Amino acid sequence: MRIAFYAPMKAPTHRVPSGDRTVARLYVSALESLGHEVFLASTLRSHDKGARDQQLRLANRGAAEAQRLVETMRVDPPDLWFTYHLYHKAPDHLGPRVADALGLPYIVAEPSLAPKQQRGPWAQGYAHSLAALARADMLLPMTRDDADGLAAAGIPAGRIMPIAPFLDITPYRRARPAARRHIAERFGLDPEQPIAVTVAMMRSGDKLSSYRVLAQALKLLDDATLQLLVVGDGPCRAEVEALLARHACFAGKLAARSLPAVLAGCDLCLWPAVNEAYGMALLGAQAAGLPVVAGHTRGVPEIVANGRTGLLAPVGDAAAFAEAITSLLDDPRRRMAMAVAAADQAAERHSLDATRLTLDRAITQARHAR
Repeated sequence: MRIAFYAPMKAPTHRVPSGDRTVARLYVSALESLGHEVFLASTLRSHDKGARDQQLRLANRGAAEAQRLVETMRVDPPDLWFTYHLYHKAPDHLGPRVADALGLPYIVAEPSLAPKQQRGPWAQGYAHSLAALARADMLLPMTRDDADGLAAAGIPAGRIMPIAPFLDITPYRRARPAARRHIAERFGLDPEQPIAVTVAMMRSGDKLSSYRVLAQALKLLDDATLQLLVVGDGPCRAEVEALLARHACFAGKLAARSLPAVLAGCDLCLWPAVNEAYGMALLGAQAAGLPVVAGHTRGVPEIVANGRTGLLAPVGDAAAFAEAITSLLDDPRRRMAMAVAAADQAAERHSLDATRLTLDRAITQARHAR
C-alpha cells in the first residue's frame, strides 16, 4: 500500500528533536517494515498557542493545502491516509478533507480529546479534532486516558484500537555495560559509584517544572555518592544547569545512535514527569535495562510498572521522589531485578514487533470500513 503520512504537531523531518518527532519517525518505520510505501504528505504545522487570529490563519492554510493535495493526488491517489498525534492544539486540517475527496481510509494514531477544551482559547481546535476523529475509520490511542476520552466522546468502540507506546529496542539490546567506563571517562564520573541518568529537553513549562522537582529531590538525598548525568538541551539549559549545578554533569544533546550505549552504562533513570503523556525517554531507559524512578502521572504507569520495572512517586512530590531513589540505591539486588524486568517488558510490550501486529490489524479494519 501507498500511505500518505502526516503529523500536524511536528513532522518527522522537523529540525528540532522531541519525543513527538521520535514517535512520528517510529510510526513511519513500523509502517515501512510491514511492506508499505510511506510518503510525507505535508509538513504543514497546525500547532498554535491559543491565539484566535493564528488559528484562523492555520485553518485557512490547512484548507488550501488540503485542496492542493487533492488536486495533486487525484491522478495517483494513495491507498490510505495516516495522521499521527491529533489534538486541540494541533488539529488535522488535511486528513479528513483529503480522505473524503479521494475516498481513502483514514487512520489517526495518538488521538487525544480533552473535554475541558470545548470552551476557551482552543475551542476551535477541539471542535476540528472532534470532527476529524468522528470521520476516522480507525483510532489508535496510546494511553488509557486517551482511549477513555474517545469513548466518552461517543466514538464507537469498534473504531478504537489501543496501541502501546513503542520503540526499536534493537540498539538498546546491543548496547553493553562496558560503555560504563567510556561514559565515566567522557563525563568525569566515578564508575565505582551509582550513576543515574536523566534524558529530557530543557524548555519552559512542564519540562522545567520536572527539573525543579528533580533538583529539590536531589537536595534531600542522604547518599552523596549518587552521580547524575543529564542528557538534553534547549532554551532553558542555563536555568536547568543552575538548578542542578551541584548535583549533576551535563552531556548536552546526544545523537540518537549514541544514547543506548550511554544508558547501558548507568544504573537508573530519574524523571519527575510533570504532566508527561507517557515518556519516550523512560521507555528507552527501560529498554536499556534501567529501573526508573518517575512521577505517577497520565500514561507513565502504563510504561513503568510500579514496583516491578521502577518506582513511581506522587507527581510533584520531591520528598517521595527522593525516598524512591534512596530505596533503590540501598537495595542493589532489587535494582538489578527491576533492570531485568524493565528490559523484558520493553521487549514484550513495547517493541516494533509487538506494534506491527496491531498496526496491521488496524489497517485491514480501516480498509474494510471503506
